[in-house]
Amino acid sequence: MVKKTLTSNGSKVFPFILITSLFFLWGFAHNLDPILIPHLKKSFTLTTVQATLVDSAVFIAYFMMALPAGFIMKKYGYKTGIITGLLLFASGCFLFIPAANTQQYAFFLVALFIIACGLTILETAANPYATALGDPATSTQRLNFAQAFNGLATFLAPVIGARMILTKGYSAAQLSSMTESARKFALAAEASSVKTPYFILGCVLVAIAALFAFTRLPKIQHADGHVASKNILHAFKHRHLAWGVAAQFFYVGAQVCVFSLFILYATKSAAIGEVKAADYLGICGLAFLIGRFISTFLMRYVSSGTLLAIYAVINILLCVVAITAHGIITIYTVVGICFFMSIMFPTIFALGIKNLKGDTEYGSSLIIMSIVGGAILPRAFGYISDVTGNIQHGYIVPAACFAVVAYFGFKGHKVRSVTAEDLPVSTIY
Repeated sequence: MVKKTLTSNGSKVFPFILITSLFFLWGFAHNLDPILIPHLKKSFTLTTVQATLVDSAVFIAYFMMALPAGFIMKKYGYKTGIITGLLLFASGCFLFIPAANTQQYAFFLVALFIIACGLTILETAANPYATALGDPATSTQRLNFAQAFNGLATFLAPVIGARMILTKGYSAAQLSSMTESARKFALAAEASSVKTPYFILGCVLVAIAALFAFTRLPKIQHADGHVASKNILHAFKHRHLAWGVAAQFFYVGAQVCVFSLFILYATKSAAIGEVKAADYLGICGLAFLIGRFISTFLMRYVSSGTLLAIYAVINILLCVVAITAHGIITIYTVVGICFFMSIMFPTIFALGIKNLKGDTEYGSSLIIMSIVGGAILPRAFGYISDVTGNIQHGYIVPAACFAVVAYFGFKGHKVRSVTAEDLPVSTIY
């Protein structure tokens, strides 16, 4: 990533607090999706494949909005982009109210798509802005600190969301005692429990957008001598970028399979209730957060590519356990998978855009677009689960995904297209 500087000499503390809040907010939104999936699956009597449309609606937005988000930043600036992202995010949250009132599953998917469009813009803006908002020598610490709040949201969202959404429904015994028409009405009415949490979230987002509007943010400028590529296809001359796009596609697909389908998986494999499963999902988020800090420390002694490959191989083995084991051990296995997934996204990103020079902007957009794997691969997980009648068999999909990540870590990340005069690009995630 190109080095950037800030033109403002004013205080950067409050702007940094605002930027850091974005990491928490999009982490919170993403980690409410695993709560929505079992809730909507039950409310609308969906198959597992149909329920995974929640992830499809979210991650297709990343594919469609990655390039427009970059255009917004380049033409109108980071502040305008952030406010636009927040307002789109809020609009999607408010749409949960008419979606629940009309009791239409498709309406919920539209609302989630709009939320994700806002998240795409926010993620495109916040990562580079956080690295530039202060002394370049401490950019690593700043971004790691900001990302810690994303991990905090991964821990808190399932715990809070479960108690606001999953506890509002009817038990299986209550539903079985109802007439068919009463049961359909009761299940559809459960969808209304999402209105309050998403309305509150939408109001918070509008308030934060207002703070950004009235806050003077330092402007980011490119370093002198940087000449951006004019052709996105030119970026693919870098073979390690092409492998990075593939690895990120499969990694995000694996992550979404693990997190979004965890409650459905845990209630079957360990025979526990949904709220308890949501609490374990919070522990998965905590393991993810701890894994990021421990692994960052390990990178002082082990190269990032090697550590990535080792973690991917470990996760392949853990997936085998997730498929074959029964009882509480399956929960602990998935917690382990989350720990070893912790560094995969930022490490793949950093290795994928290494030494791209003028192709860095397009390379970054391509890797963001590859997040669409989160829309596609959970559908395969759901299909295998439905066909076999056992959701544990769906872990074949993450296992295959981690195999691609392992190859990228061992070999695919090696830079093959740059010349001797090319200098490394400093990239921190």
